[in-house]
Formats: sequence, C-alpha cells, structure tokens
Amino acid sequence: MLSNSSRLLAGALALAAVPVQAADLRGGSMPAAYAAPVKPMSFVSEVRIGGAVQDPGSAERDTNNINGEILFAKPLVSLDPFWQAFVPRPTAGGSYNFGGRTSYAYLGATWTVDLFPQTFNNIVFLEGFFGAAAHNGHTGLKATTPPGFNSLGCSPLFREAAALGFRLSERWSIMATVEHMSNAGLCSNNRGLTNYGGKIGYTF
Repeated sequence: MLSNSSRLLAGALALAAVPVQAADLRGGSMPAAYAAPVKPMSFVSEVRIGGAVQDPGSAERDTNNINGEILFAKPLVSLDPFWQAFVPRPTAGGSYNFGGRTSYAYLGATWTVDLFPQTFNNIVFLEGFFGAAAHNGHTGLKATTPPGFNSLGCSPLFREAAALGFRLSERWSIMATVEHMSNAGLCSNNRGLTNYGGKIGYTF
C-alpha cells in the first residue's frame, strides 16, 4: 500500500507530464500564440525603458541616452482587428543624454501592427510614432552652434520613430528602435537628430 507521501509524489509527477505532452502535440518548435492582455485596469497601457546612441554621424556622436515612455490605452476600441490597428495609443516620453548634449521630451501617438500574425503567432510587431518633441539643444544660428551640438533651428520639433518588436510573453516585449527629430524646414538650421537603440516594455 502506498504511503501518503508516495501518493503525493505520484500525483505531482502526473501533473508535470501534462504540459510536456501538450507541448509535444504542438510540435515544440513554435512558441504559443500571443494572447492580447485583458483590458488594462487603468488608462495606462504600457511602460517602457531603454537606451540609444545619439546621432552617430553628427556632432553629438559618441554620447548615449536613457529613454522612458508611457503608452496610454486606446481611446477607441474596435472588435475588428484590422480597424483596431488604425487606432493609435497616446504616448508621452523623454530622453536624457549622459554626455550633456541634446535631451528632449515628446508627446504623440503610437501605431502597433502585428507582422504575419498567422505565421509568427502575433509575436512579432512593427510600430510607428508621430508627434512633437521639445528639447534643450541649440536653436540659434548655425554659426553660433557650440562644439559638440547639432544645429536644430527651433523647438519644438517634429518627431518620428519606428520599432521592430518581439513579445517575450503576454506582458513583456523587446524592441529595436530608430527615431528622428527635425523642423521639416519650418525654421533655419535643419540638421535634425537621429538616434538608434532598443527598449523593453511591460504591458498592463
């Protein structure tokens, strides 16, 4: 006759075998399909933190940034995934330059689209951002630009950004990012600023 401890051990082994068998049935080669998180408990959808190299081809090269970002819940929700992709998430963020060069804060909207969802199980996604950024960089004439700074002309600037992301789980994701800020010719000295980096995000 089995003791109580033997019965408990046998039961635990039987339960542990269930997910292994399920993984075998799926083939074990592809991660489980990503499931969108439940409706956020607050108006905050996601928070992100990351870093970037500051415009490697400019006077502000060889410096690095730390970046933080908050993405808010979509103001409208559609049951159709196609139309839902057109609804952006309001976004606020900021970037601090450790080398004393241009730092900035921004507001705008972020669009997120899954890449080949049937093939990649909604794990891989593309993002685009458009908005405005206020900065502490140089806004005067190009001739008066301090050494080590880009000539940006004015503030605020337009900010555009893109990201290629990968969902590690329902909550966590990582992204490779590129961002560009410029005045679109609306004021003088349109050198702009282009940074490359990465972020990690947590979805509520």
